[in-house]
Amino acid sequence: MRYISTRGGIAPIAFDQAVMMGLARDGGLLLPERLPSIEPALLNAWQTLSYQNLALEVLSLFTGDLPRADLDDLIDRAYSSFRHPQVTPLRITGDGLYILELFHGPTLAFKDIALQLLGNLFEYELKKSGGFMNIIGATSGDTGSAAIYGVRGRKGINIFILHPHGRTSPIQALQMTTVTDANVFNIAVRGTFDDAQAIVKTLFSDLAFKDKYQLGAINSINWARVLAQVVYYVFAFLKLRKSGVDSVDFSVPTGNFGDIFAGYVAKRLLPEGCINRLILATNANDILSRFVNQGEYSIAGEVVPTSSPSMDIQIASNFERYLYYLLHEDGSSVKAEMESFAATGRMDLARFQEQVQRDFAARAVSEEETIATIRQVYEEYDYLIDPHTAVGVKAAQELKQDRPVVCLATAHPAKFGEAVQKAIGKDVELPPVLAGLSKLESRCSVMDADVEQIRAYVQQHALLG
Repeated sequence: MRYISTRGGIAPIAFDQAVMMGLARDGGLLLPERLPSIEPALLNAWQTLSYQNLALEVLSLFTGDLPRADLDDLIDRAYSSFRHPQVTPLRITGDGLYILELFHGPTLAFKDIALQLLGNLFEYELKKSGGFMNIIGATSGDTGSAAIYGVRGRKGINIFILHPHGRTSPIQALQMTTVTDANVFNIAVRGTFDDAQAIVKTLFSDLAFKDKYQLGAINSINWARVLAQVVYYVFAFLKLRKSGVDSVDFSVPTGNFGDIFAGYVAKRLLPEGCINRLILATNANDILSRFVNQGEYSIAGEVVPTSSPSMDIQIASNFERYLYYLLHEDGSSVKAEMESFAATGRMDLARFQEQVQRDFAARAVSEEETIATIRQVYEEYDYLIDPHTAVGVKAAQELKQDRPVVCLATAHPAKFGEAVQKAIGKDVELPPVLAGLSKLESRCSVMDADVEQIRAYVQQHALLG
């Protein structure tokens, strides 16, 4: 399996190079030259596999020359710290709705599923090469802590995480800033996630800077992040198939288009019809739902702070990967569209709306609906969900057809106690991993959203060979 850029400007590269490159050198995002497909006959054998063994089978389709025994070990170590033996258990609520719990990792968020594996992949590759890496990433909430926990204390790796100052939940901020390992650097940016992400992309686009400091990517611009998330879509479908379900929809709360793009890859990977539709759920920051419903991808005003801060995003980094398939895998067309979007903040894609609506349905969910859905699920099913999950559940309730819908539960409700307390009138009991965070030493640098200021900070603290 070889990897190419969505913008067509690099020669095909191997999986290990794709992992270490992160953002493609032409500014595009990396994708496999072709998407593999699973033969229907394999499904019977795969539906009895553990999560780890299924991950080995799915990832092996994409990892090329990585020895199978080594990949098996990387996967086993990645999920050994998860609190549930199934890694991503499936819960029944009722009315044809299922909840896929993705929050049983070290930081209680779905990002752990990919970032525990990615940390192991980085360490594996650096051990082979004897090299070093400076990871730079932006987070709207959960990616930062999951990435930090994935690489904290590892030799040969320093990590710099940018988050929007005051725009994450208090627990999310503490999960990042109370990790004081010598290789961890937290930066609170005075601005939005989009500001932080733009700084990261600018630094990666400076190829001389990227090469000198061996920059590594942990955001979902890194293909390995998306790939690891494909597994739980396949896992959930196979769990339902075992009980007689042959077609399923997924409802995905998303802001950066990474998690739902993993679902799109899973839909292409499985035999036709296994995954019917992907329900794209946004909060008030609705660029993606407007794209699906209106055919226009455009920035509309400022980022609106919500109770689901991980989705408070206007520019979805992974959208470019889907755009590549919409534009018939033509890198030059993708490059032209992305350059036009950078200049105008708008992309007219109405000509593809029929295709888009075969892949996705979409709904934006208001703050009032989010809080009401947390309350409703709690009262009807005695089950507590966080506000991001509530966005996905509400969209599923509104758009459900005649097949089961799996709603992705992307974070533990205790990470968003203020929203949950508002919904149900009582505080959430903190799991042991979160209790006492506020009493720990915290370390963070607050900076303006200025790329040169961030560049200087990285230069001051980066590893060099």
